[in-house]
Amino acid sequence: MKQRFGKSALLAGAAVFFCVASPGDVQAQATAKSANIDKAAAEVRSSAAYAELLLKKTEVQAEVEGLAMEYTEEFPKLVEARYALEVIEKERLRLLSVKSAAASKLTIALGKLMVRKIEHEVELWTLRKSLQDAHPDVKRAKRKVDIYESAIKEILG
Repeated sequence: MKQRFGKSALLAGAAVFFCVASPGDVQAQATAKSANIDKAAAEVRSSAAYAELLLKKTEVQAEVEGLAMEYTEEFPKLVEARYALEVIEKERLRLLSVKSAAASKLTIALGKLMVRKIEHEVELWTLRKSLQDAHPDVKRAKRKVDIYESAIKEILG
């Protein structure tokens, strides 16, 4: 069955369709969303947990700078420190993704848990470079990382 619509019905439908979200409305919505994201990020950045991560990141960056002046890029401590910076950045982004309603969960205890988890992740990474996953030391280190991750998830939900 063919349906026929008059020109006026099509134009009215198109006008309703296009008027629902005008470019100004879309831009206003995007600006409001951006403001909410900025507000949430500002709350996270002012939290104790973020401060703990930033402290750790600063310490590791200073270590990297010092080692890079004296050693080559292949120096094991320098490689390890650079890996630690990667893990810290991953956790920092994780914190920044927390919604502003959950900002009260970002306590110093959470920050310390995250820093300890990072340290254990780096230790696990170092062990895995020389030992197989079945080795008891690797299993032990993996379990420590899992325990800290579990505690962090319990807090963040």
